[in-house]
Amino acid sequence: MKSPLEGIKVIDMTQVQSGPSCTQMLAWLGAEVIKIERPGAGDPTRDEMLDVEGLDSLYFLQLNSGKRSIELDGKSAQGKEIMTKLLKSADIFVENLHPGAVDAMGFSWEEAHKINPRLIYGTIKGFNADSPFAKVKAFEPVAQCAGGAAATTGWWEGEYNIPTQSGAALGDSNTGMHLVIGLMAALRLRDQTGEGSYVQQSMQDAVLNLCRVKLRDQLILEKVGALKHAPSYPANKGEKTVPRFGNAEGGQVLGWCYKCKGWESDPNAFVYIVLQNESKAFAEACVALGQPQWANDPKYNTPEARNLVKNEIYKGVEQYTITRDKFQVVDELAKAGVPCGPVLSMLDIEKDQSLYKCGTLVEVEQPKRGKFITIGCPPKFSNFTPNVKAAPLLGADTDAILGELGYTDAQIKEFRANKVVCK
Repeated sequence: MKSPLEGIKVIDMTQVQSGPSCTQMLAWLGAEVIKIERPGAGDPTRDEMLDVEGLDSLYFLQLNSGKRSIELDGKSAQGKEIMTKLLKSADIFVENLHPGAVDAMGFSWEEAHKINPRLIYGTIKGFNADSPFAKVKAFEPVAQCAGGAAATTGWWEGEYNIPTQSGAALGDSNTGMHLVIGLMAALRLRDQTGEGSYVQQSMQDAVLNLCRVKLRDQLILEKVGALKHAPSYPANKGEKTVPRFGNAEGGQVLGWCYKCKGWESDPNAFVYIVLQNESKAFAEACVALGQPQWANDPKYNTPEARNLVKNEIYKGVEQYTITRDKFQVVDELAKAGVPCGPVLSMLDIEKDQSLYKCGTLVEVEQPKRGKFITIGCPPKFSNFTPNVKAAPLLGADTDAILGELGYTDAQIKEFRANKVVCK
């Protein structure tokens, strides 16, 4: 079986989540990924949130599948020499260190391009170079706040009317996936020009790209003077910027999250239901929900009318959902063509055998630890199955990688003695 990125070598000077998520995807697609790690320490996530003392954390394992690890002090003279050889032999270099860190080591885009004009240079920073925040270190919540997600997420009224970050890694893993797209495009461009590209992906941009519909809403609000599909409408018509949307669908259809049987003791006994605008689809939903009278009542039977009494509709729908468990609700409504889905907890997801069957969840044998569960490659291919492997132990491939670069056993021994590699 051929891999899409077979023969592509990636030098991975990333850490924590945004960069490693990018290079892990490249490894899943068949690239050889060599992870550069600090001698004696490695990626900071190796010892974060440990579940077993003395072993690499699940955080690290779930972001570094299938890579090779070399411990290397890239600041030392000999380390710079090794790094230069690695870049000469590579197709892609990826880094996400704080602004200026890699430049100070002597491996800026300009210098790397001189070393290897075919090298594609991928970098992740919190903000673009032209941003007033260009030199600011950005973590996940910072990116969500700067990219418009936090301001439009959460409740629009009451005690918890505060900007709220998503549980999804919109700033980190999302940025890594955006950079993958850029790197794939750069590889295709190199096929045509023979020259590598500099590909910068800011965390702010990646978050904002997923919030494009909120910019749409801002422009509508400025033009029309009111955001009629916002959950706070019509009670609040004086908003100057896009409000928080709570559990609203975000478009012109009515979507909401409803309590199901057992909600008193199960915080995830909920289901999400969307009432479509089309008359026929709405009428069929009304019958399935036990509210057939809504279909012919002018108070409910147009999208514009429903928008004015949406809170009343939400209460009516919940009269149905609260008497059934979430899976029963989905089973019944799906037969009527109603868009809906259960709120799945992480425990629900972990136990879902269908996710293992399709490779979304994978059980991996990890050296020293044994088996653990991780997320597999999201895209599914008809003629290629990504091989989700174990993550590397710290520095496990150091000697082998140095040997491949042409260094002798004596030179490798000297590097170790000088702590250029492997403290």
